[in-house]
Amino acid sequence: MSTSRAEHPRIIITSGEPAGIGPELCAQLTSVDLPPCELHCLVDQSLLEARAPAGTTLDRLTVVHRPLSAPSIAGTLDVRNAAYVVGLLDDALEGVKRGQYDAMVTAPVQKSVIAASGVPFSGHTEYLAERCDTPKPVMMLVAGGLRVALATTHLPLRRVPDAITQPLVLELLRIMHADLKNSFGIKNPRIAVCGLNPHAGEAGLLGDEELRHIRPAIDAARREGIEAFGPLPADTAFVPREMAKADAFLAMFHDQGLPVLKHAGFGHAVNVTLGLPIIRTSVDHGTALTLAGTGRADVGSLRAAVELAIDLVHRRRATR
Repeated sequence: MSTSRAEHPRIIITSGEPAGIGPELCAQLTSVDLPPCELHCLVDQSLLEARAPAGTTLDRLTVVHRPLSAPSIAGTLDVRNAAYVVGLLDDALEGVKRGQYDAMVTAPVQKSVIAASGVPFSGHTEYLAERCDTPKPVMMLVAGGLRVALATTHLPLRRVPDAITQPLVLELLRIMHADLKNSFGIKNPRIAVCGLNPHAGEAGLLGDEELRHIRPAIDAARREGIEAFGPLPADTAFVPREMAKADAFLAMFHDQGLPVLKHAGFGHAVNVTLGLPIIRTSVDHGTALTLAGTGRADVGSLRAAVELAIDLVHRRRATR
């Protein structure tokens, strides 16, 4: 791989929870075809070598060694390594901010272990946004041409209705519009907005969030030149007829939009954070503790995350 930053994007990968499949997926990247890039990986060197599939050579991967806090056993969580995992994120983020790397790609972490260590942590998206002083990040998953962003992310379902407000939805539409144009190269993005309630509230009979918050936000966005439409009943928003009209969807909560996307592309979908000053992509799956160390983990989503990061780097460079 070239060492010229001007030629090839420099991608820093965090290897994630050491007891999960992240380290072995990082090792597998050295055996797949990728667009020209420089791959760097934050990981404990010994851990990476131990989890690499038999016969894997790691010469295409520049290892940035960070020592584990405690020995790691595949499939067995250890809260002592929570600081190690968070440190990988911090180091990668600082490297991108300094211009040492062009984008960061994250392997999965175990949120519960990090939280148990005393670090407030509800997910990569929220953590990186706080570290970047970004007031409103947007989680969007991509599977081929299907793009689904979330109005709320890792939030208990009973708290979702109170979180859906007109200012929030309008802000999200602005961020989606800007990033779809500037990062994804879509000249005039069309954004379909899901309702919160069954049948999108059915004129207030089944809930009035659509009338009080979602539709006014869509109307305000359209006055700003954003091509948003809806609110659509979520149970029919993703039928082929509606999908053909949209470049991206805004779902109101995590399990409204992501089941559809993961059905369409699980194992090959990518999580991308909109609204950050940096490029960050991630896998669409968790730590898969039962697969860790078995050699059966599929590298498809991590590969797709790296490929999308490379593409976004090139698109941003082209607009400068």
